[in-house]
Amino acid sequence: IRAGWLDKNPPQGSYIYQKRWVKLDADYLRYFDSEKDTYSKRLIPVSSISRVSSIGDQKFEVVTNNRNFMFRAESDADRNKWIWTLQQIVEERKNKAPERTLMSLATNSATELANKSGFLELRGFKHKLFVVVAGDKVFLYKNAEDYRLGIGITYIEMNVGNVKEVDRRCFDLTTPYRIFSFSADSEQEKEEWVEAMQQSITEALSNLEVAERIWVVESNRFCADCGSPKPDWASINLCVVICKRCAGEHRGLGPGISKVRSLKMDKKVWTEELIKLFQQFGNVMANQFWAANVPPSEAISPSSGSHERRHFLIAKYREGKYRHYHPLFGNQEELDRALCAAVTTSDLAETQALLFCGASVTCDTGDPQCPTPLALAERSGQRLQMEFLFHNRTSVCFDGCCGVGRESSGWLLSALLCCAEFSRRWCTLQDGVLSYYENNRNAVPNGEIRMEEIVCLVNNPLHAHGTWHSCSGFHEGTFEVYTEADRLYLFGLESPDSAREWLKSIAKSFVHPHAEELLALDFERLGRLHYKGGLTLEHAQEGWFALVGSVLHVCSEDGRWQEPLQLRKLQELCEYTCPAGRTPWLGGRACPPNPALGHAGRTLYIQGERKLDFLGWVHAIQKAAGSSGDTLLGQQLTESDVPLLVDRCIDYITQCGMGLTSEGIYRKSGQNSKTTSLLEMLQQDARRVCLKEGEHQVDDVANTLKRFFRDLGDGLFTRQWAPDWLWATALEDEEAKVGKYQQLLAALPPVNQATLKALINHLFRIQCFSGENQMNTHNLAIVFGPTLFQTDGKDYKAGRVVEDLISHYVEIFNVALMASLPWQVTDQEMKKQQDEIIAIMKMREASASGTQQAGDFICTVYLEEKKAETEQHVKIPATMTAEELTFEILDRRKIVMKEKDYWSCFEVNEREEAERPLHYSEKVL
Repeated sequence: IRAGWLDKNPPQGSYIYQKRWVKLDADYLRYFDSEKDTYSKRLIPVSSISRVSSIGDQKFEVVTNNRNFMFRAESDADRNKWIWTLQQIVEERKNKAPERTLMSLATNSATELANKSGFLELRGFKHKLFVVVAGDKVFLYKNAEDYRLGIGITYIEMNVGNVKEVDRRCFDLTTPYRIFSFSADSEQEKEEWVEAMQQSITEALSNLEVAERIWVVESNRFCADCGSPKPDWASINLCVVICKRCAGEHRGLGPGISKVRSLKMDKKVWTEELIKLFQQFGNVMANQFWAANVPPSEAISPSSGSHERRHFLIAKYREGKYRHYHPLFGNQEELDRALCAAVTTSDLAETQALLFCGASVTCDTGDPQCPTPLALAERSGQRLQMEFLFHNRTSVCFDGCCGVGRESSGWLLSALLCCAEFSRRWCTLQDGVLSYYENNRNAVPNGEIRMEEIVCLVNNPLHAHGTWHSCSGFHEGTFEVYTEADRLYLFGLESPDSAREWLKSIAKSFVHPHAEELLALDFERLGRLHYKGGLTLEHAQEGWFALVGSVLHVCSEDGRWQEPLQLRKLQELCEYTCPAGRTPWLGGRACPPNPALGHAGRTLYIQGERKLDFLGWVHAIQKAAGSSGDTLLGQQLTESDVPLLVDRCIDYITQCGMGLTSEGIYRKSGQNSKTTSLLEMLQQDARRVCLKEGEHQVDDVANTLKRFFRDLGDGLFTRQWAPDWLWATALEDEEAKVGKYQQLLAALPPVNQATLKALINHLFRIQCFSGENQMNTHNLAIVFGPTLFQTDGKDYKAGRVVEDLISHYVEIFNVALMASLPWQVTDQEMKKQQDEIIAIMKMREASASGTQQAGDFICTVYLEEKKAETEQHVKIPATMTAEELTFEILDRRKIVMKEKDYWSCFEVNEREEAERPLHYSEKVL
């Protein structure tokens, strides 16, 4: 608003003036040593200025509640302009009293607004400064008294800040203009300051686009609950814009009542329809319903404390104490009928009143084509009605008599059996509490489970605990609830569907809003766990996990979704024991579920909150990561969708000394007992089986592979398509036959396609060595035809199919139209295979001549950065792990590991475009 040079009189009353560059904006009067300085020597909140007056030639005084500041201008005219401008700004600020700055608030209010406050040493200052982290700024004060008065030194905009830990107690806050070197009293205190400042940076870098669009509506510029200015949070189902402090209390109401999202950070949530809904609704419309009857004595303000806010918001939203009752309140049938009519119009206020006075969002409309209100709104083209209904599909409504919250799908009052007594109990789920009673007439429950105490839910398979009988009949469906007290509750119902309904209702009440998308999954196990992954292995963070079949879904505590883990594609799964009293870790190294994305594999470490629920997770993950059944889809898989058992056998035969050249390979049978034993081990857990020369014979491994395909459920070609493959052999035109094979290949499931490609690729290599192994294409077809089609040699056409596939391997698997399919063989892949075959032949020649090639590779390893002075040339044997290589490098460079040092070995691609940390037990080569 105004800036210029002024003489400043020191506060001690000295007559020696100091020249200062003074700047005035809507919030602060600040002065600097130089006009180029970014950070001031002092700042005075405009809201704390009580008077500005002239005190003589060219001088004027700025009076605050507790301190006076004297300035001298170059002329009376300049002084008068400063006085007039300051008086105008102060008067405007008084007229906008609610829009107060942090520094002008009273002590209690300011303390609650601050994310973190306290004393820190700052390099360049003799005494400790009082530092406050608030929102997207860090404020510096000379002492706590100045903080109370609101007179600061400067503030730091955190959108240009970066925090870096220096040592045990010190850390730097770096900006493009200056480095602030702080020192805390303890290491723990330092970590708390670093975390608070990092959160401030996150808030500063958040996106303002959504907030500014929603603030276009006048009422949305102030918190719907306390009136604080510029609220940057919202409840997306209640359609109210709220401040940060009220948002914290809204979360305490639970996602069944209020789904809290940030206007700045949760950008993905804010669809165009949701933004328009908030623009149309506005805090005024919402409060005309929710706050229609608020007594002035019960209303809250920006300076209200946490206890007052919590009490008010519970009364307002959970109990509906101040709401405007709809005329149909108490008549469920009429409420539902009116809702079905309202959603076909643009009257959002009517829909809001009906829904939060008891109408069911899933009520029966009586229209088979549009069975729900949401479907009616869609047919009527009412997109904002659809958006409102969608975000309230799991919301709580109110009972007509007492205002107690209940699930929107209706009273969930079924007879459950509690494991503590195995007896019939009447159960209710209300206000975030699962209560069980002696019977439905008792007012006092036998026991309660609070939703915030739950750490895990388990949906048991049918008859998991047998079919057990009580006085009410047979019970087949069961589910488990694990709590923070390390207790397990087992409940049972008459059917799996009833158990699933209860489980979903409980899950809605205890899952964090950031992870509510997990509720849409048909989960077997759902809960919160601690985990470490990627490059952040030093500190664990909390996340929400859902196990669905063999896929593990992960959502971090800040709402970021991880790529789902296909557990059957894990490269490694192991449990790590910890010292007594500590929960063990479960570690897994995984491939991405979609290899086409090009992501490197990643390692994930998981730890439970309590041993009881964690052991359940370990068992469930190990079971999901193993093979199940005799179908291809039920096997442990490689990244390219080939069963790990098949991959292990093919790799061994390809890479062992005499594998590809072994005479009569696949025609000769191995020892039956060894084949049976090896097949059982591979089917149980192929990851743990390591095929080694000397321990396993080539013929035993080859026989194991044949037996796997012979006993495979549904066969490699599937029962549906196998007759068509056999029929295709009758086609006389070779081009037409190849075309038919390509069509049939495309019709197979993806796992069958990938497996067939891997097998035929392998047989193609075998026949390349037919001069030594006597197994040409025809001989291989005779062996594998009956095996793959499971015909026991009764149909000669089975052999013809295999012979055609090997003979036309390149044409069938390398089709331009199918270039994006995973089983395509590219020119590059064919060249790679030919190179491998040549390499194997050279190894055989070297072995025959007595010249053995070295088994080790000499690799260049860099320490921390790729520079000539950091490189080390290391001989790496095939068995060396990442851990061994790391210690080798550190020993060579004479680097001593300290207690909290973390070293990792990274694999970097040739162009340095991608990298991944190697698991410490992973072999480097």
